[in-house]
Amino acid sequence: MDGIGTDQVLASRWDVVYGVGVFLRVLFGSLPGWAKWIIGGLVGATALWEGFQWWFRRRAAVR
Repeated sequence: MDGIGTDQVLASRWDVVYGVGVFLRVLFGSLPGWAKWIIGGLVGATALWEGFQWWFRRRAAVR
């Protein structure tokens, strides 16, 4: 055998999502409110921009 015990369990994807959420809460927990809003706005704007770019590329590829 390769030495992996039967007591080790792989994490599910929800464990990973929870871990990332806890990490972000700790990372941004001590920041002032205005900084959280700015970071959230930048992340949201970037997500919207990438979403529109993906959508436009997808529409252009269909034609």
